[in-house]
Amino acid sequence: QPLGFFDPLGFTKGRLMTFPGDPTGFKHLRAAEIKHGRVAMMAAVGSAFAHYVKFPGFETVPTGLKALDTDMGGAGFSVLLLFAGLIEATNWKNTKGEPGSYGDPFKFNMYTAEMCDK
Repeated sequence: QPLGFFDPLGFTKGRLMTFPGDPTGFKHLRAAEIKHGRVAMMAAVGSAFAHYVKFPGFETVPTGLKALDTDMGGAGFSVLLLFAGLIEATNWKNTKGEPGSYGDPFKFNMYTAEMCDK
């Protein structure tokens, strides 16, 4: 890290953020930040998608946060939240590499040290 990392409130010094192999908690916090950013991007796309496309059975449910005021919208949100929680709980694994990096899953041979430094 050329400039170190920014932690003015000292979050990385707490016991909850220190792990074996990651004494500062930096890697854990970086992975959480990347994951939350990806979830936010998917939510933005999903919000636009839901405005134009309705699933069968949900035609009468309003779009946006108004959907939570209806029984069907609340049930759909509950199922979505449960499903996301189950995926998160069952797919948890500690990463040994760089947080957020999937390497070269499609074997394009573009994941090189030179490419990572760009």
